[in-house]
Amino acid sequence: MAVWLVRAGKSGEGEEIALTQGLAVISWGDIGDLSDITSKSQLSDRMAKAYPTAKPKTLINWGGQVWTFVKAIEKGDLVVLPLKSTSAIAIGTVEGPYAYRADLPEFARHTRKVTWIRDDLPRSTFDQDILYTMGAFLTVCRISRNNAEERIRATLAGKPMPPPSVDIGEPTIAVAEEEGQINLAQQAEDQIREFIGERFKGHDLARLVTALLIAQGYQVQMSPPGADGGVDVIAGRGPLGFEPPRLVVQVKSSVEPVDVKVLRELEGVMKGFGAEQGLLIAWGGFKRTVIDEARRQYFAIRLWDSGALVEELMNSYDRLPGDIRAELPLKRVWVVVPEE
Repeated sequence: MAVWLVRAGKSGEGEEIALTQGLAVISWGDIGDLSDITSKSQLSDRMAKAYPTAKPKTLINWGGQVWTFVKAIEKGDLVVLPLKSTSAIAIGTVEGPYAYRADLPEFARHTRKVTWIRDDLPRSTFDQDILYTMGAFLTVCRISRNNAEERIRATLAGKPMPPPSVDIGEPTIAVAEEEGQINLAQQAEDQIREFIGERFKGHDLARLVTALLIAQGYQVQMSPPGADGGVDVIAGRGPLGFEPPRLVVQVKSSVEPVDVKVLRELEGVMKGFGAEQGLLIAWGGFKRTVIDEARRQYFAIRLWDSGALVEELMNSYDRLPGDIRAELPLKRVWVVVPEE
């Protein structure tokens, strides 16, 4: 049995279909149904006709990934889907052979039936070497180095992740670069997330959020450590914080995804404080029930997981108070984004 990385679109456009319909999906819909393909040369010809302007190296790269999805993945293998819509990772078991679904959008017509075991695993669940592989600029690839399958299966079983078979470090990064050009932006985000998780635990995470809201122009009041009555921060606009939007914030620093009960508690707190808007921040992410219910509260409540919080911090970093920037030292770095 193997473990495969299978993304659902460059921007995660196929994630909803994948998770709700129990599928692993990839794009390249222009090449049509591949059920009759029996050789890599046949696939190469089909790719060349479908994408006549693509570079030869690109066609080879694409063809290898599509062949893997159609022919190499087997029933019982695990599929890993790093989500773009949240900072979570979904993992499922492959249940059937390749199938072309003309009824689905172009970006999701090549499919494999999957039973999703978890769709809310925080990225912090996984060691950095596994995250490196998940960050490769590939749609489909095998995750195999450093006894990855054993470690991922242990995580799914609720057991401690076994140590890697080799040291985690620069050699692992080099391998990831060779195999798929590592996503440096994602790697940096993971490092920042790990740093914040270590340095801003418990009430300190609410302190970090308070500083962020101040940087974004809010007048804020933070609850003291201890019982907070369901609200960690209250915030408003204007010189005294009287102007809308009036916002209440609940911050959960647990590494486990929160359930829908927490969202419903926030709804009640909003009414008690007379707030028009609520912000639920959960470092460990959200269970699917929370995401589905929050969608119906779009104009009243927002959800931030660790990835969303890190993004907001990076966007407002230059405006953060000096003491916070000293505790969270970051530097902006520009890199060239790979063309393929």
